[in-house]
Amino acid sequence: MGAKILGSSGVLYTDRRDFYVRPNVVKELWTDISPFTTVVANQGKINPADPQFKMFEHRNPWVKQRVVVNDGTPTAIANNDTGTAVTVDGIVGLASTPDSSYVGLIFEIWNSAESTRRGAAICTAVSSNDLTMKPMTAAALAIADDDVMIVIGNAKGEGTEAREAWADELQVVWNETQIFTTPVEVTGTLYAAALRGEESELSRLRDQKSSEHKFQKEQAFLNGQSLALTNLDQSGESFADSARTDANGKKIRSTYGIISALEDYGSTTGDDQNVFSITASSATYNEFVDQMEKVFQYIPESGMKRAFCGQGALSYWSKLGGSNSLAANSSFTVNLSDMKRDTLGFNYKLLETPHGVLQLIPTPALRGPRNKYMLIVSEENLFHAQYRQPKFQANIKTDNAYDGVKDQYFSDEGLGITLLESHKLFKIT
Repeated sequence: MGAKILGSSGVLYTDRRDFYVRPNVVKELWTDISPFTTVVANQGKINPADPQFKMFEHRNPWVKQRVVVNDGTPTAIANNDTGTAVTVDGIVGLASTPDSSYVGLIFEIWNSAESTRRGAAICTAVSSNDLTMKPMTAAALAIADDDVMIVIGNAKGEGTEAREAWADELQVVWNETQIFTTPVEVTGTLYAAALRGEESELSRLRDQKSSEHKFQKEQAFLNGQSLALTNLDQSGESFADSARTDANGKKIRSTYGIISALEDYGSTTGDDQNVFSITASSATYNEFVDQMEKVFQYIPESGMKRAFCGQGALSYWSKLGGSNSLAANSSFTVNLSDMKRDTLGFNYKLLETPHGVLQLIPTPALRGPRNKYMLIVSEENLFHAQYRQPKFQANIKTDNAYDGVKDQYFSDEGLGITLLESHKLFKIT
């Protein structure tokens, strides 16, 4: 009889051969599963006194103070010291109803596109929505409906009393926490078994479910929606404990995610635009520069903003040629760094723009339909709300001498969002 060979059948193959190189090591995908939650939590946690919580916010009115001419055929502002009545609306950064606080303000007048300057005039009296205007130069000012009048200062007459004061009020937005639970359970028999791959199936599942818990929070903080709304657009939404109910009639509260908030409350036009669409096949460098101007108009102290990207968005910035490349469309070389590792534990690349630097962070939660999304956040206007401390609740099922082990990851958390215009969302198609 010849020498016995290493067979590929029978007991020798199915039971005796050891195919496992490292029998107690299991490789996993997604090591950096929740970079957005990590950044927000590192920025600071707040423990609200209630699962629904409100935040104050304020926009400095002096940043943009203007009115709009509201008259089909307005009379030119005459070159005299009598004054001409100009009817206005579209008030920004001033008393919402014209009053004596307008007296003494000097307005620079532009056409509706803000491309042609008419001149400057001072307000000397107010009656309802009519401002009495006098030109600041020795010429009449022809004006048109929808002209924009921008405050460029004020002037007070010699020996006169103080100008009338005005004041604005704080604004209120809100969100809420939601209860996250992720259970893990094995029978007593499986718990006691000696296994390959992982020696303890319970330990393996605990690690897996811990990651699942983190990832689902990340998804909620990015994409969650809530019946309680947020009033982030200051449209006057009512604050109410609106919620769905579960099978037992109990309230299910949910937090509003930042991407959902931008999609539902954001603006696609204007100075405060915060939702942008990029058509990859035709986007140009000039458009990119204009977009980054709006992104960095509220300049962070570091000159850098964090941008959470789906892999498709990261690919877009990395492409140097082809029909869907910004570089090819504009003969522009994107200045993108090599992959680096942040101290918080996630990978990133740096994208230099004319107005600042973007830290591009690959984000596993931005997959599927959001693969080509890029979320740029203003960290000082986000916070991690923890109504109750996260817990790992071990062995929660013990009645009737249950032969098994059931654990649960528990947290009651949400996202605080203020000043929505400081956050930006890019969608690449």
